[in-house]
Amino acid sequence: MEPLIETINSFLWGEFLWVLIIAIGFFLNVRLLFLPLRKIGYAFRQLWASRKTAGVSGISPMATLMVSLSATVGTGNIAGVAIAIGVGGPGALFWMWLSALLGMATKYSESVCAVHFREKNAKEQYVGGPMYYIRNGMGPRWMWLAVLFAVFGALAGFGIGNAVQAHSVAESLNVAFGIDKGWSALVMTVTIAMVLLGGLRGIARMATALVPFMSFFYLIAGLVVIGANLPQVPDALSLVIESAFTGTAASGGFAGAAVALAIEQGIARGVFSNEAGLGSAPIAHAAAESNSAVEQGCVAMLGTFIDTLVICTITGLAIVVTGVWDGSAKGTAMSQAAFSSVLPFGGQIVALSLSLFAFTTILGWSYYGERCAEFLFKHEVALFYRCLWVAVIPIGALMSLDLVWDIADILNGLMAIPNVIALFALSGLVVRLTREHFNGG
Repeated sequence: MEPLIETINSFLWGEFLWVLIIAIGFFLNVRLLFLPLRKIGYAFRQLWASRKTAGVSGISPMATLMVSLSATVGTGNIAGVAIAIGVGGPGALFWMWLSALLGMATKYSESVCAVHFREKNAKEQYVGGPMYYIRNGMGPRWMWLAVLFAVFGALAGFGIGNAVQAHSVAESLNVAFGIDKGWSALVMTVTIAMVLLGGLRGIARMATALVPFMSFFYLIAGLVVIGANLPQVPDALSLVIESAFTGTAASGGFAGAAVALAIEQGIARGVFSNEAGLGSAPIAHAAAESNSAVEQGCVAMLGTFIDTLVICTITGLAIVVTGVWDGSAKGTAMSQAAFSSVLPFGGQIVALSLSLFAFTTILGWSYYGERCAEFLFKHEVALFYRCLWVAVIPIGALMSLDLVWDIADILNGLMAIPNVIALFALSGLVVRLTREHFNGG
């Protein structure tokens, strides 16, 4: 089965998915008159104003953003950026920026639909996401498409959102600090089990505490690296923009890359990092205690901005200004080399950041998977799903997961297809709701 799985994975994540996701992002930007660029200030004001808004049936919009970021800010921001630059050259960073700018409209539209078509479950909690806006927005005859999304989401979480993340935490802590993988598995299992007992509110509290801290910690370290190489920043930015359109010549340990490879790597890794178009983030944003789908959509699009245009940019610039991009280091090791060139414990800082990012990803994706399972089997499945989720953590931490990663990638990618179809079908509604909100009808 392995050759077949690899073939399917290569097809999905080779060109098909990123072209599909970028196309819907461009389409939505045009229909919304490039709203993300026009309303970025408004979005930040809404985020700040809503930070303490919460009620019986939901959590604050800021907390939902933290839950969303907890699932997206992860290995893609450290290893993914390094892989994109290592394969596609510095120009790949420019195409990551483009994927984020287009993806902000996608994330906005996803969350507008999620809030507009959400429901309340047996516990009077808001639930929503692509499976709900497909069923409630496109009609009963599209129920099969909603079921497909929910099946892919419930299963994909165990791989990309659980096992491979637990493995990343155990592996990075073992390499950087010599911590036995068994102890890492035990601590993760117990800690996550305790958080999941609190449901979404428990996840939101943990995410609200950890996500700002870990992001700030990583960004400060990255800015120190960039600051120490400040004279090289203009040349680095020039290299990023120039090589995005001309390709990158072979130099040092870099084999060279054409423009097409820079585009493919930059956009594909950008999409993988911020998940715009995959349909995962709107599951969290649907739970927000917000009366306005448009306001919540504006808060949601900040997730893509923070994930890619801020955190990925820090990683990418650190790699380019330090010159490690054309060395022998690859993946996470490249990011570690960049930080270690300036900071005494740079490698350990990257390893700790990666561990925290992956840990919160496990929490965020547990909610996504549980909501998909609930859509399929009603609320009674929640406790069973949480127990199964916790049981997979030590397995993932202690096993080799190459095949699991490939299968999870396929399921994760398949989530995007029903979601993109729904976004195209419901784009007119998104435009109408947006106009009514900003123009008073």
